[in-house]
Amino acid sequence: MIDTAHAHPPIVDREAWTAARDALLPLEKAGTRVLDAIAAQRRRLPMTEIENYTFEGESGPVTFVELFAGRSQLIVHHFMFDPAWAQGCAFCSDDADNAVPHLAHFAPYDISFVRLSRAPIEKLLAYSARMGWTVPWYSSGGTTFNQDWGWTRPGGGEVSGFSVYLQLEGRPYLTYRTEARGVELLSSIAGHLDLTPYGRQEAWQDVPAGWPQDDTFTKIKRHDEYDR
Repeated sequence: MIDTAHAHPPIVDREAWTAARDALLPLEKAGTRVLDAIAAQRRRLPMTEIENYTFEGESGPVTFVELFAGRSQLIVHHFMFDPAWAQGCAFCSDDADNAVPHLAHFAPYDISFVRLSRAPIEKLLAYSARMGWTVPWYSSGGTTFNQDWGWTRPGGGEVSGFSVYLQLEGRPYLTYRTEARGVELLSSIAGHLDLTPYGRQEAWQDVPAGWPQDDTFTKIKRHDEYDR
């Protein structure tokens, strides 16, 4: 438990707290407008065609176009799971828990959502069952997709993130991708943590002196590995 006696916000009366909260609101609104502008520009990006790769799913081979499941748009979660690893990346597991809404909410927007990794499908399905996830997961290990599109680095090493595709006349096109901190807006846990006094408790954050801070991602574990 954090020692709140030695690290806490200043204590003021309700009137002073309300004034301070109101002073922050214009900056928050400005930030919202910036995000709106980014989203508007994102919707105006061009798109580029990709190969109709064939991946391995729970029921056998599946082409990239088949990942759309008859819908026009597709979001792919690129989950770091090297074929040699015994289990999936803890950071990606955090994203899988927090950055993926109930899939039923995508249907009215003509969107399908899948997960993609290089590990064999047997490992992916076993890990998914362990974590209690229901998102369709496919293995790209038998293809060059990851290397072709930068989800595996040239010298080795996986990259996590999300990419978005549009299907046009039966052909898949890449419209957007994001990785690293670009994933944060999709993660509800990051957003919730940013509302709290101590934030994410990571060394890079701008916090008052004495606030608890650790190295980045040190608190993130697979959800069945935390001390209860």
